[in-house]
Amino acid sequence: MGKFIIFGRKKLQGEIEVYGNKNAVLPIMASSILLNGETTLSNVPRIKDVEVMGQILVKLGANLKFNNDHKLILNCERINSVRVDSQLARKLRASVLLIGPLIARFGKAEIVHPGGDIIGKRSIDTHLEVLAGLGVETKKKGDLYLFRRTKKINEGEIFLSEPSVTASENLLMASSLGNGNIKFDNFALEPHVLDLASFLLKAGAKIKGLGSNKIQVIAQKELNGVNYSIVPDHIEIGTFAIFAAACGGSLKIYPVFGNHLKMILHILSGLGVAWKLKKNALYIYPSKLAVSGKRIQAGPWPMFPTDLMSPLIVLATQLDGQTLFHDPMYESRMFFVDKLIRMGAQITICDPHRVIVYGPTKLSGGLLDSPDIRAGVALVLAALIAEGKSVIDHCEIIERGYENLEKRLAKAGANISKHE
Repeated sequence: MGKFIIFGRKKLQGEIEVYGNKNAVLPIMASSILLNGETTLSNVPRIKDVEVMGQILVKLGANLKFNNDHKLILNCERINSVRVDSQLARKLRASVLLIGPLIARFGKAEIVHPGGDIIGKRSIDTHLEVLAGLGVETKKKGDLYLFRRTKKINEGEIFLSEPSVTASENLLMASSLGNGNIKFDNFALEPHVLDLASFLLKAGAKIKGLGSNKIQVIAQKELNGVNYSIVPDHIEIGTFAIFAAACGGSLKIYPVFGNHLKMILHILSGLGVAWKLKKNALYIYPSKLAVSGKRIQAGPWPMFPTDLMSPLIVLATQLDGQTLFHDPMYESRMFFVDKLIRMGAQITICDPHRVIVYGPTKLSGGLLDSPDIRAGVALVLAALIAEGKSVIDHCEIIERGYENLEKRLAKAGANISKHE
């Protein structure tokens, strides 16, 4: 078990490089099951979740190799199993993304209920519902799901009861190969979903209506391996922007896609954060944080991302006034705030989905542990702005989503080190 040791009250200066979107590379890796030949992905973050997905694909029969320059070469032509390794699936929520491509290629799939962060009940009911619309039957034995395509649906329309990211991605992969002309309504619009679609288009898929919540997929007889670069992670960009705003100083964050940041920057502007987009970089400048009194709610794209709620709550401890945070998506997202309260934050937990943060308050360092990826990185921020020394245990949980976090922050002036 690793830990971060942090001494707070250091400004961030200089620049931080952002890696590829974790939530884009995982479905793109899964979709390689659909492709003939070799695929090379660049700008791939070397993080635990990517490694686990790679291990799953190898167990299924794929060939896979990481290069040192953030390139991943994979070939899934020799995959000969439809049963996802149970131990690995329990480590990774994104293992659910293997259902769609396995069904498209083999007509069946077997997987235990996927694991991952404990941030509330995370059912796969939406997946089961929409896969049934593609003629897929599901049987459950304990925590094992058995999927079988029992009939071919060559034409139709499927409405998603919620714009679920992973259900949208599974549908996209399940319907891109074979026969059929399927329309989807209430489709997710997050940047990582569109990156998966862009990858499939390059591989030979035919998808109409991208950029809207109504799309049409015309299945193709075959899809082929390609070279593809993963988009920068807008959650990483937002995380480092919040870090810079809370710690002070001037920070360049690059590369960025500005159109992925509109709501994030809108919220930060309302909190008094000074920023500018120049070419492919985001600059955060020393800011006089605003009086708050705001209500910030997470939601599906283009609303504020749920994955940035935790670090933004930490930033709110430094605002003047009270800020209400509401995350209707996950009922355990807010529970990490008890650790902030022990550091000196004034926070009222209204219910599992809402907290009120009162500021500004001084935080004091302490012994902390990381409950999930996003809460963990929020605790890193809390330690960076706190007086004294903090120790954050279980930093490997944070490393599931952030590559070399301590090295990048240390390069920008933070007093942070990793110890095994």
